[in-house]
Amino acid sequence: MRTAAAALSALSFVGAAALAGCGGGGADGGVSRNAPAAQRSASPSPTPTPDWNPRPRSVAAVGDSITRGFDACSVLADCPEVSWATGTDDAVRSLAVRLLGPSKAADRSWNHAVSGSRMVQLPEQMKRAAAERPELVTVMTGANDACRDSVRLMTPVADFRASFEASMRQLRAGAPKAQVYVSSVPDLKRLWSTGRVNELGKKIWGLGICQSMLADADDLGPAAVARRDAVRERVVAYNEVLRDVCAKDRYCRYDGGAVFDFRFSGAQLSSWDWFHPSRDGQARLAEIAYRNVTAPEPSA
Repeated sequence: MRTAAAALSALSFVGAAALAGCGGGGADGGVSRNAPAAQRSASPSPTPTPDWNPRPRSVAAVGDSITRGFDACSVLADCPEVSWATGTDDAVRSLAVRLLGPSKAADRSWNHAVSGSRMVQLPEQMKRAAAERPELVTVMTGANDACRDSVRLMTPVADFRASFEASMRQLRAGAPKAQVYVSSVPDLKRLWSTGRVNELGKKIWGLGICQSMLADADDLGPAAVARRDAVRERVVAYNEVLRDVCAKDRYCRYDGGAVFDFRFSGAQLSSWDWFHPSRDGQARLAEIAYRNVTAPEPSA
């Protein structure tokens, strides 16, 4: 294991350009006390969808650094083999592996996510995913829209909605019947509260990671509290957009807030940046996705 000094040295050039994504995910999620009533269900369930096939035979993934496995294997590097959606790592058992088996997953899954991307980049990813003619497309994006240098720079909700709607249109132009699994954006405020107990993690955050939420991690003054609450409220609004847009598509299923509600621990965070998911975090995301994708059709 690297010493704290070595880890900081390796990360010292990241600065404000550090790639964002969020570090959390998993199964058995608890519900946040401060979540709005729409998200405080006793047991989050996927959005009802007609004609849903719980055993798709191919998977394409779109999104950001979470789906690329960034910082899960080595510092400042993508590690798609541990991706929750399409990875091949035995310890993670990605959604593709759980659905297709290891051998078929290697040939019938594609990862078009891009580290650092925001919702505005999703239409182009959807175009590439549609070209594969997948039976299922996984979507996990939005953390970078909230993780900016300041609250003022966060993506407006209306722009977030417009880009997601454009993404769905792009997919439907090339793959009209592909199923879509949409993950909620993780709770970035829980990331702050979980990681702030780690001194090395706070030093790494100080290099420029997700400053809208993580700047001055020990500051509990009114301004810092209001800033973090504003970021969390924006994430909640993004998730409402994901839910609403997905509900209008016949073949789309939203996770019901399962990723947002998951009470991840430090074990699910990368030891390189205390921000992105570790291998264990990726495995928890795979569990959530598999549970939602294979859930039976809710009764009418």
